[in-house]
Amino acid sequence: MSYIDKILEIINKKDPGQPEFLQASEEVLDSLRIVVDQDKIYEKYGILERIIEPERVIVFRIPWVDDAGKVQVNRGYRVQYNSAIGPYKGGIRFHPAVNLSTMKFLAFEQTFKNALTGLPMGGGKGGCDFDSSGKSENEIMRFCQSMMNELYRHLGPDTDVPAGDIGVGAREVGFMYGQYKKLVNNVTGVFTGKGLTWGGSILRPEATGYGAIYFAEEMLKLKNESMSGKTVAVSGFGNVAWGSCIKAAALGAKVITISGPDGYIHDPDGISTKEKFDYLKEMLLIDRNKVETYVKKFTNAKFFPGKRPWEQKVDIAIPCAIQNELNGDDAQKLAANNVKVVVEASNMGCTPEAIKLFVDNKIAFAPGKAANAGGVSTSGLEMSQNSMRLSWTAEEVDVRLHAIMCNIHKTCVDTAKEFGFEGNYVIGANIAGFKKVAKAMIEQGVI
Repeated sequence: MSYIDKILEIINKKDPGQPEFLQASEEVLDSLRIVVDQDKIYEKYGILERIIEPERVIVFRIPWVDDAGKVQVNRGYRVQYNSAIGPYKGGIRFHPAVNLSTMKFLAFEQTFKNALTGLPMGGGKGGCDFDSSGKSENEIMRFCQSMMNELYRHLGPDTDVPAGDIGVGAREVGFMYGQYKKLVNNVTGVFTGKGLTWGGSILRPEATGYGAIYFAEEMLKLKNESMSGKTVAVSGFGNVAWGSCIKAAALGAKVITISGPDGYIHDPDGISTKEKFDYLKEMLLIDRNKVETYVKKFTNAKFFPGKRPWEQKVDIAIPCAIQNELNGDDAQKLAANNVKVVVEASNMGCTPEAIKLFVDNKIAFAPGKAANAGGVSTSGLEMSQNSMRLSWTAEEVDVRLHAIMCNIHKTCVDTAKEFGFEGNYVIGANIAGFKKVAKAMIEQGVI
């Protein structure tokens, strides 16, 4: 039995009830067969046995009192996965579907994603099964403060630096950071995605979407094409979709879809004006579970209830919402419509069946650990600004972000080619991220 197969057997025995984590780990490990078979140093130092286990998993209760005076209890998680190349770095997610499997898969992916950025950040992720929909601002504040009453003891600017994620925006980060600051009695850059008046970075909310578009632009350059004139299907309507719409329009492309849990919107005019960009943010405050609101404001658009946007004919598809949102059937529709590029702006946004179809059909596909690294890259830049007590302009941040995404793209392309898989971004990203983390682990000893 090969080293990889032994590790896969271990994971399936230890974590049978964690499908998302199993999916993520199997995808990465399968990509590593060639590099692990070529160099026995990884088996000698037990790198795979260590890298599939988080360094620490914190699970805790979060009691809080709602506006009716009733005590509510949620479950919180922080998975501090790997600190070989820096402090744990990764978002906090508020969503009813949050569980240990989801948190472990996200932290595992984050470890390699952060390595690809070239910044000194380890991998982590956190969240809770809290649904902020329908909650008052005071309820959200009390919940965030209660969460921090436990989590604060595990955080620090050189230990673990969280950010926002699904369900956690600047408001929630503010409530959590405020409580953290009160408990530790100092002001440190222990959160990213902060408000601009208290240490946040310009462009952080847009950064994941910006980065995904920059990555797509680099992919098209290899085909001697550009973003100009391309049509784009985007899912979701939060910060990632918002940033994608803005940067796509700036580069001459036209985003024609957004989506929510209730269905998707097709806007033939394109989501490409400041009025529409601003309204996407407003929609989240109206109801983060409904995208139908859009057609009431922009009547030329059409709402497709219960459907996903991948049935539209587009040049570029960018899943921006949640894991496994684009399946094999969706991939077949995109392929039949001659999609040129698929870019995961959500974490593990495509199912294994969808990815296989894209790769088999020579459709350029970028995995989230490479393509959606713009968000954490800009978080890393925010950490740098906090450390230096500086605030860079939007232009300075954007230039640095663009350079990081171009470097990640080049790393994926060069690594895939080096190992005989030219054009395969999945293998390129997995091997490049793994080699950097593994090298640091070997050099730091068995810890």
